[in-house]
Amino acid sequence: MGRSWRLGTMVVLALGLTACTAEADPAPSGPVVQLGAPGQPNRTLSPEEAGQLGAPTFVEEDVTFMRDMIDHHSQAIVMTGFVDARTDDRDIRLLAERMQISQEGELDLIVQWLQDRVQPLRDGDHDGHAEGHEMPGMLTEQQLARLEAADGSTFDRLFLESMIQHHQGALQMVDELYASGGGQESAIDQFARHVESDQGIEIARMQEMLAERAS
Repeated sequence: MGRSWRLGTMVVLALGLTACTAEADPAPSGPVVQLGAPGQPNRTLSPEEAGQLGAPTFVEEDVTFMRDMIDHHSQAIVMTGFVDARTDDRDIRLLAERMQISQEGELDLIVQWLQDRVQPLRDGDHDGHAEGHEMPGMLTEQQLARLEAADGSTFDRLFLESMIQHHQGALQMVDELYASGGGQESAIDQFARHVESDQGIEIARMQEMLAERAS
């Protein structure tokens, strides 16, 4: 009985030590030095920079996605800008206000992301809204003009239908980003998933509002 108990205790202790050894990652024993280019000095990395070594970095597909999102968000802000002068519907006004604040905040994040990676906001072949309708969900010039000309309940319906189309396009852009191999860098993955979640929730809400106004 005593021998069995001692044997069992030794096994438990051995398993516990093995688990602790497996779970503990050895801490860096000293500073991490990045070799400089020829003729340039070496640089000691901060702990944060050292932790990023080996992490996925951005690719060209990420840059294209962010540039396209600038135009996509900019058109959404144009659309929300029509609301105050064209409807008295309180729910539409509150929805548009929330969207405008959200999209403007995301635009700031996009611009900062590109600047941090020393990427221009546009490439040489991209001329903004002139080609914007080619992106998923973007309104054509005719659709945008029709929305701008509407008012009252007609505007409410068109605004909801147009913004649903616009949001669904943004979700398609996120899907295409991941399908192309982009979205692996931590920051852009977080941004894309936020767009997917936030606009998915807003689509469901706008579909409810549209159904309420059709009854």
